[in-house]
Amino acid sequence: MFDSMLFWSWIGRIAGALVLAFLLLPIFAIVPLAFNGGSIVAYPLDGVSTKWFAAVVSTPRWLSAVWNSLIVACGTVAISVPLGTFAAIGLERLRFPGKALVAAVLISPMIVPVIITAVGVYFFFAPLGLANSLFGLVLAHAAIAVPFVFVTVTAAIGQLDKGLLRAASSLGAAPPSVFFRVTLPLIVPGVASGSIFAFAASFDEVVIAMMITGTGQRTLPRELLSGARENLDPTVLAVACIILGVSAGLLLAFTFIRSRGQPEPT
Repeated sequence: MFDSMLFWSWIGRIAGALVLAFLLLPIFAIVPLAFNGGSIVAYPLDGVSTKWFAAVVSTPRWLSAVWNSLIVACGTVAISVPLGTFAAIGLERLRFPGKALVAAVLISPMIVPVIITAVGVYFFFAPLGLANSLFGLVLAHAAIAVPFVFVTVTAAIGQLDKGLLRAASSLGAAPPSVFFRVTLPLIVPGVASGSIFAFAASFDEVVIAMMITGTGQRTLPRELLSGARENLDPTVLAVACIILGVSAGLLLAFTFIRSRGQPEPT
């Protein structure tokens, strides 16, 4: 007897597998090339070697780019996480006309094309002397990272039991104590997830970095793009594998935090 439910279930699984293959196979096609023993970026491989990864860690320009990317990403997290968290908490508590419009403005950097943001940031920062500096890049990346924190913290606050906050206030706890002892521990999964997204948004960003930074502040994605344009060799692919590894690690961390933050079934 034909089981339509089972049939469509398998159709959905096959379609999902095809979509995943379409998205992931072009990305992971570069991984074997990074371990190519030869200097030609082509299949079939000329042996297997890790010399290109060794070349990355022994080349000053790549090490400088990695260091700059880490500095900018950590600075972005340090600025965007408090701003996004307090914005989410403030909008959740306040009631005023135009609240939805304010929320839309806060998440607009996620919607506006990044090239428009990059041009606007450049013309705003240049007169202030913030162009060609890592500090200016941190501020620019914080602007695009705040929406990620805002969205994740807003979702965490939506699952918060407001009765716990009222109970703490009724017992005489001051608003700062309620926040640090009750609210913040309960929304930590949302804050942590927002931190991961903010780090990833900064670490992988290249368009704004090209507009803001100079030759002395090259980040890893910018250096990777320059290497792909000027001299494509397996070293560039090794750097791409490193970025893939960082992104995969952030994804696993997000998945772990999300699983820990979900309430256990009763």
